[in-house]
Amino acid sequence: MARVVVDVMLKPEILDPQGQAVQRALPRLGFEGIADVRQGKRFELEVEGPVDDAALARIREIAETFLANTVIEDFDVRIEADQADQAALAAKAES
Repeated sequence: MARVVVDVMLKPEILDPQGQAVQRALPRLGFEGIADVRQGKRFELEVEGPVDDAALARIREIAETFLANTVIEDFDVRIEADQADQAALAAKAES
């Protein structure tokens, strides 16, 4: 099975009160140098079979109609490499 990740974030022009609350709290907790925080949602979908163009189109439709409120949110769909793929990529990068 492959994992497809849908990240949903408020559009840049939309006020993010939760992100602002986190940003204001960070200096009080000793974390300096963070200029802005935006809060979002992450959905992980386990897909049966290959993740081809048709599967990605179906997941984009799910994101657009169900996972995100496209009036105020943007979304990004991506295939997440499994742990074996990530290890192979890391090994390749080291060589």
